[in-house]
Amino acid sequence: MITVKIDVTKIDKALLYKGAKGTYLDVVLFETPEDKYGNDYRVVQGVTKEARAAGTKGAILGNGKVIGGNSKPAFNKAEPKPVTSEDVPF
Repeated sequence: MITVKIDVTKIDKALLYKGAKGTYLDVVLFETPEDKYGNDYRVVQGVTKEARAAGTKGAILGNGKVIGGNSKPAFNKAEPKPVTSEDVPF
């Protein structure tokens, strides 16, 4: 489980959007080296695809940490492909 704490005063309210069941905020978690408070992630407000393409970065809203486990979850970490005899060129 990952817990997140954000400073709501830093939210850019112009980036909030209405959905079918409420008003939403996109956030992104960036994996970081663990800090002195045990935080493993930086929490940043998501921006539109066009804003990202123009170089705009979302505001840093807070931090997150892994709770109840000994290590960070393995996000986007591909399993190594086993080498077979077909992979060897000779």
